[in-house]
Amino acid sequence: MRSGEDYLVRHAAEITSLLLPTLVAAVAVCAVGRGDELSPSRLASLPPAEATAWQEYLDRSSSRAAADAAALEAECEHAGLDHPARAPSGGDFGPDLDAADAWFAGSEAAQLTAAVLSFQTPAGGWSKKLGYSKGPRQIGMQWTSQSDPGKKPRYQATFDNGATVTEIEFLVRVWEATERDDCRAAVNRGLAFILDAQYPNGGWPQVYPLQGGYHDNITFNDGATDRILYLLQAVQAGEPRFRCITEQLRGRVGEALDRGIGCVVRCQVEIGSRKTAWCAQHDPLTLAPAAARAYEPASLSGIESGGIVRFLMSIPQPSADVVASIEAGLAWLDSAKLEGLSRVKRDGRTLYVADDASAEVFWARFYDLSTGRPIFPGKDGVTYDSFAALAAANDKLGYDYLSTRPGAIVGNGQKKWRKRLVKAGAGERSQRSSGDLP
Repeated sequence: MRSGEDYLVRHAAEITSLLLPTLVAAVAVCAVGRGDELSPSRLASLPPAEATAWQEYLDRSSSRAAADAAALEAECEHAGLDHPARAPSGGDFGPDLDAADAWFAGSEAAQLTAAVLSFQTPAGGWSKKLGYSKGPRQIGMQWTSQSDPGKKPRYQATFDNGATVTEIEFLVRVWEATERDDCRAAVNRGLAFILDAQYPNGGWPQVYPLQGGYHDNITFNDGATDRILYLLQAVQAGEPRFRCITEQLRGRVGEALDRGIGCVVRCQVEIGSRKTAWCAQHDPLTLAPAAARAYEPASLSGIESGGIVRFLMSIPQPSADVVASIEAGLAWLDSAKLEGLSRVKRDGRTLYVADDASAEVFWARFYDLSTGRPIFPGKDGVTYDSFAALAAANDKLGYDYLSTRPGAIVGNGQKKWRKRLVKAGAGERSQRSSGDLP
């Protein structure tokens, strides 16, 4: 099979005209059964203007899913394949984005660039855990390594595990070093994909075109939304590395960033009359905390909330609502810290054991929405009150249930933010006294 790097560009119109009508209908049927998150009955309960905006969004998502499917179907027919080939699997994409320009202009980066460009979906995003080191995507190969050939694609294009945003950041660095037109085009397609994936209320799903189920929830898990907002913030600020972005897209970024920030603030969970923290995912319509997999219940998340507060503190001129959200988030993080524990390795597992002498401060991944106490849901379907009980009953823990990462946010991050607020307030008072402000 030949490389698929430029095949879609040259044959996009032909592919779409041949196969899109049939596949639009097929995907639309599948969309009805996607789950309760965005079901027709839920949309029908919305005010008419909101329902219309959401239905238009769902129609666009279905159309993009159909176009992706049509492109792959046409490739398979062109290559004489009975079914798509499996995409190579790899780890999370994590290039050194701080490497020198010389590396991004070199042969090693060129090989990686060819693979990254080839796996950009027709819709404009990227999947996760792709084996870029194994070379460019071939004609008739899936864009995702996360599903079996012939079955409904999983994570076709996603923001999970840093996907899509990291590819864009990488290609921006390559463009800076080389001014390659194909990299510029891919970056703009990727940014357009992010803007198109944004919900009418400002949030983002985990997967777009929509995959269904918990993937349709507004997703803060693993910093998915944070990464998008940092990227939009950098484009909006006019950072030189984003000179390759078209003016048309720049015109959309500011509004998308504002809507995204507004959605984040509205998602902050209120218990009683007090704002607290955020869940790893929120219902796309009500913004209420939502469950994902069986061991990821609706809860408050120490790790994700820390990342959200860190982003909010990075906003150059935060509104009063954003400042209030930050203050509430910092207060909750301070109340949720766990002390008297040490992290140890035993029999290949990371454990957290009682240690009154430890100076480490931890935050749990999950906190109960009613009691505010840490909870530890296992893959056995049982939610435990302590990490020790979880570890005793489960050989495989899946991921870290405790983290020290929020410590940097409530410590030095908070200090820097407060100094910046004081400085900004002093500047505003100076402008008012000189008559520059009303």
